[in-house]
Amino acid sequence: MSDFWILLTGSLVAACCGIVGVFLVLRKMAMIGDAISHSVMPGIVIAFLISGTRDSLVMMFAALLFGLLTTFLIGLFQRSGIQSDASIGVVFTALFAIGVILVSLFARQVHLDQDAILYGEIAFVHWNLWEVGGVSMGPKAVWLLGVTLIAIAAVIGLFYKQFKLCAFDPALAAAIGIPVALFHYILMGLVSMATVSSFESVGAILVVGMLIIPASTAYLLTDRLGMMIALSIAVGVASTFAGYGASIILDASIAGCIVCAAGLLFVAAFLLSPSHGLISRRLRQRKLAAETTANGAGAV
Repeated sequence: MSDFWILLTGSLVAACCGIVGVFLVLRKMAMIGDAISHSVMPGIVIAFLISGTRDSLVMMFAALLFGLLTTFLIGLFQRSGIQSDASIGVVFTALFAIGVILVSLFARQVHLDQDAILYGEIAFVHWNLWEVGGVSMGPKAVWLLGVTLIAIAAVIGLFYKQFKLCAFDPALAAAIGIPVALFHYILMGLVSMATVSSFESVGAILVVGMLIIPASTAYLLTDRLGMMIALSIAVGVASTFAGYGASIILDASIAGCIVCAAGLLFVAAFLLSPSHGLISRRLRQRKLAAETTANGAGAV
């Protein structure tokens, strides 16, 4: 039964991260996803210190605040003339360092250590159960990720056209009256939700892989947004199953194997994609060169 919960948890993480990851990739904001996934750490620790509990809802609210704070600070520094990559690096490293210090000072003995936050503990997800009236309802992580997935899907579904236009042409979106800044912060809030919901399963570092790699793979395989989202989820779920199988064979980290499997799928798409793959591009170039040579010879 533990295998089922591990695979279900990994698949839910892949779905949550895969949906929002597509919009991050399209908007060339992949590193902001990295920044948010690290900078929410102090929010999680502060929430624990204030509430005295690891209740996921409290931590999610704190993570949302710090995710939005991260986005605001990055934008503030960029508008002040600092380069985009430098702004991201300054904000997320500073906030992440604050989180590490807070954990080492105040939360070392409460299973909120750096390893748990960085690397996750998906192998133990079936032990942390939610009980109602003495009846086990299943792992808490599954319920949290399920609710997060429903929330993300609902928001994206309700405002699909707005998110699509903001991703492909923010200038046009602003010109026709869409509040681009508002939808930017909504997206960042969804990224924060996906990130903090995934901490206990894949950790802060590896969640970046699930945010970006499946979406980047899907980007190579299709030019349609709806299909891109579906493929991103499919790649993430396939990576979960393949990575879990590899972790059993190799007796290695489950989360690490899942992200490595996603990386291998990306490499396969990079090489074999019909439209954007390296091999298909080389074949088209050779065909074009051969046609050019043949036309030149015919003219002579």
